[in-house]
Amino acid sequence: MGKLMIVYNPKSGKQNFSNKLSLVMEWVKPYFHDIFVYATEYPNHATELSEQACEENFEMLIIVGGDGTFNECVNGLMRHDIRPKIGYIPAGTCCDIGMSLGLSKNVKKSLNIMFSGSPVKMDVVKTNDRYSCYVTASGAFVDISYVTDSKLKKKIGYFAYVVKALEEVFTIPKMKMTIFNNDREYKGIYSLVMIINSKRVAGINMIYKPSLDDGFVDIVLYKNLYPFNFILYALAFIFPFWSTPLVTRFKTKKMEIKTESKASWNIDGEYGGKGNQIIEVASQVIEIVVPNKIKRRYFKNQ
Repeated sequence: MGKLMIVYNPKSGKQNFSNKLSLVMEWVKPYFHDIFVYATEYPNHATELSEQACEENFEMLIIVGGDGTFNECVNGLMRHDIRPKIGYIPAGTCCDIGMSLGLSKNVKKSLNIMFSGSPVKMDVVKTNDRYSCYVTASGAFVDISYVTDSKLKKKIGYFAYVVKALEEVFTIPKMKMTIFNNDREYKGIYSLVMIINSKRVAGINMIYKPSLDDGFVDIVLYKNLYPFNFILYALAFIFPFWSTPLVTRFKTKKMEIKTESKASWNIDGEYGGKGNQIIEVASQVIEIVVPNKIKRRYFKNQ
C-alpha cells in the first residue's frame, strides 16, 4: 500500500483516455493508499512528473500514452538512482514499446497484466545525453513519427504514417558515416542506421530474437543502394536475421558514430538532433511489469 502516480498524455492516439480514467481508478484503489493523476500539458512535462515520482518515493508510476510519452518518463526516471516500478498502458498510434512487451491498448487487459504479470529489469540505451527505450535511428523515413499531422493520425491511425512515407519516397538521404565498435570500424554511405532495443520498430518486426536485459543493443546498418533501397529494406524486413555487406547486423554495449550528415536522428519516435552520437547501454535499469510469457521470451538474464 504505497503511493501511485498516473501520468497520461491526453493527445495520444484516439485522445480518449480521460473517459477511461474512472475504470483505472477502480482497479488501482485497492493497491495504493495515495493516488495522484496528472495529464501532460506541454513537451517534457512527463519527464518532470516522473522525476517528481522519484523524489517523492512513489512505489509505482503508471504511464498512459505513446512511445514518446514513455520515453519522456524514462528520461526523468534515469536522472535518479531510486526509481518507481513502471506500469504501462499503450495509448499511442503505433506503440512499438508496448507491443514489443506484449501489452495491450485495451485498458482492462493492460491493468490485468499490471497486477498479475512479472516485474522485469529492462535495458535502456543512452544516446549522447538522452535515453532511448526502443530505437535510435537516422536516415530513410525516421522523421515520419514526429512530422505526421496529429489530426490525421487520430483519424486514420497507422495509415497516416504510410501516407507520409509515400511523400518521402524520393528524399532518402545518403549519409556518410564512420562507426567505431570495440576494435572494428564500419565506414560507408548509408541510407538508414538503426540502434534497436526492441522487437518492433514502426509496427514492423525488426529483430528476430531480441534480448532486452543482456546489456547489449542490436545495430542494423543499411548501405545506400539507390535506386534499389526499397528492395534492400523489404528483404531485411522479411529476413530480420539476415546480415550481408549491404545490411550489417551486430550487437554492442557501446559504440561511436561520426558523421557530417545533416540527416536527423529519431529517438523513440521524437526528434533527436543531428550529428555524431555516442551509444552506450545501461543494463537492467528500469523495472516494468510485463506478461509472464514475455519475461520468459525476452528477459532470460534474471
